Amino acid sequence: MDREIRCDVIVVGAGMIGATLGIALASAGVRVAIIDRLAVDTMTAGPYDGRTTAIASAAQRALEALGVWPMLAPDAAAIDDIRISDGRLEPGATEARTSLLHLHFDHRELAEACAPAQPMGHIVENRFIRRALFTRLAAMPTATFLAPAETARITRDNAAATVVLADGRVLRAPLLVSAEGKFGALREQAGIGALQWRYEQTAIVCVAEHEQPHRGVAHEKFLPGGPFAILPMTDDPRTGAHRSSIVWSERADLVPALLKLDDAAFAREFAQRFGSHLGAVRPVGPRYHYPLSLMHAERYIAQRLALVGDAAHAIHPIAGQGWNLGLRDVVALAEVVVDARRLGLDIGGTATLEAYERWRRVDNLALVAATDALNRLFSNDLPPVRLARDLGLAAANRVAPLRRFFMRHAMGAVGDQPRLTRGLPL
Repeated sequence: MDREIRCDVIVVGAGMIGATLGIALASAGVRVAIIDRLAVDTMTAGPYDGRTTAIASAAQRALEALGVWPMLAPDAAAIDDIRISDGRLEPGATEARTSLLHLHFDHRELAEACAPAQPMGHIVENRFIRRALFTRLAAMPTATFLAPAETARITRDNAAATVVLADGRVLRAPLLVSAEGKFGALREQAGIGALQWRYEQTAIVCVAEHEQPHRGVAHEKFLPGGPFAILPMTDDPRTGAHRSSIVWSERADLVPALLKLDDAAFAREFAQRFGSHLGAVRPVGPRYHYPLSLMHAERYIAQRLALVGDAAHAIHPIAGQGWNLGLRDVVALAEVVVDARRLGLDIGGTATLEAYERWRRVDNLALVAATDALNRLFSNDLPPVRLARDLGLAAANRVAPLRRFFMRHAMGAVGDQPRLTRGLPL
């Protein structure tokens, strides 16, 4: 066992963001070490993470360029359309009442004359994403993947970052990256403050089986307790049952009681919110729950340190854009690092890191603010507000240029696009 590992970049955290960053850097020959305290088998096991991820079309292009998408495609369900509507829960009703005024995104609207319509994105189970990323990472000669590995001490100085592992191994590199998530320690250790608060909501995540196929349509129902997202999944490979992934945001004080309900009672509450548009429906498998919060770091960089993904910003899942936002951090940071390396510049120096922060800050701030505002606007049942937002959805649905702009934004196709999200190699 090598006691000292010298590399160009050390990534702390081998989640979906950290692993993708490792692959992106290694694809350009950068020597990168990715470390995580958990074992690969733990992170890819079904019970570890019951969520799915919406992969926007721009993120898909990046994964294709990195050689990951072919491993994901068999388990990916296309999002062809998105339907956004407002709803109410009325006493005694078996189904939430949905407003006739809505917003509909149809992927065919963005088709070019010389090219067929492409999906707006795909839904993939997180365990499959991790499995594909770890498989790809293991095949990259300039990547060192250390998991499980406990860190004993991390230091940074003018010359390099040093990570000492609990087993005595030492890693040194010009750049250290935190991909630890919103509860990681490196941001606080660097003295970087953050704007943060907890929403009075918890997300219940589960899988629904329904009688009719979803036909690639994702639904976002805005209910008084929070958004209820119905996201298309692939059919069950064992039974052929039609499935959707559910992200049910609800008032935090109600969630413990909902989770304690027996299967029949929970199914009734669930079906009331889901509706009957896909025929008979029932929740299957485990029920997961995740408290919801917002966090945005005051800075994304410090001496020899960069923050990516949830380590820099965590948003409400209302638009399904959290991972895509982190992916844009990854491809931007990888591009500035690779370009600096080719020019013989210091890849962990101030100029390189400031270029990354400038590139990402506006996009991140805009989506943090937008998701927070949307959640506050739609997670209530005040009649004047409900009327105003229904009219707003209907108006946006009627204005084609505005509708198409929102669609391109959901697909990650606006702004200054890094090479990878354009499908180009680094």
